[in-house]
Amino acid sequence: MPPAASSTSTVVITGASSGIGRALAIELGARGHLLGLIARRERELRETVELVAARGGTAIAATADVGDRPALRDAFQTLESANGPTRVLVANAGFGAPTRLNPLNIEDVERTFRVNVMGVVYSIEAVLPGMLQAGDGQLVAISSLAALKGLPGESAYCASKAAVNAYMEGLRIELRSRGVAVTTVLPGFVDTAITPMDAAATPFMISAETAARKIARVIDRRKSGVVAFPRRMAALTTLLARLPDSVVARVVGSENANP
Repeated sequence: MPPAASSTSTVVITGASSGIGRALAIELGARGHLLGLIARRERELRETVELVAARGGTAIAATADVGDRPALRDAFQTLESANGPTRVLVANAGFGAPTRLNPLNIEDVERTFRVNVMGVVYSIEAVLPGMLQAGDGQLVAISSLAALKGLPGESAYCASKAAVNAYMEGLRIELRSRGVAVTTVLPGFVDTAITPMDAAATPFMISAETAARKIARVIDRRKSGVVAFPRRMAALTTLLARLPDSVVARVVGSENANP
């Protein structure tokens, strides 16, 4: 079993320039964790560092696109040169675009998988050897409740998150006796810039700050496994995943899918 979490850890968060990543950086910084932040948007990333500092936290940043393996590796090396070995990785960076049918928007699908899946894999590649050597660490991937069911108009996004779930599950089983906790986080709708503002289409939506507090507790407790929230949305999605396609089409609305 992984060792008990210490009071503070060296944490790297990808996708830290906005949304859950930014809110989590502020939350963890306030809890005393030493932070390394990665995102592709330099100006917004600097703003996150400033917001962490305003709450009394300490963070440094490195700019990289998580889908660019060499650039991401360099970013991790920069952060670890300053902060020391990463003890907690939060692979949070994500991308979503509607899945269109005629024609298929292949470039968007490729980017979705490159960021959402390979971005997680590349991030883990950068830190796992050090964690295995130390016999200590936690790998956290921010997935989505969308992983539980393929939805019309969101095929690529749902599939990419399902891939993350399966990848992390395999790692969790394999690493269970190596001192490395593996945690997959499945949020429902979170109020960020990429979330639709239609309240009917985003039931039980929570704020990025609420999501960050839940994830921070998972990190502080070194909780290994799958964590889904909010509970009502998790229950609804689990039910939706068991329904026949004809029912899902009526509930979700295949007519609302992208042309």
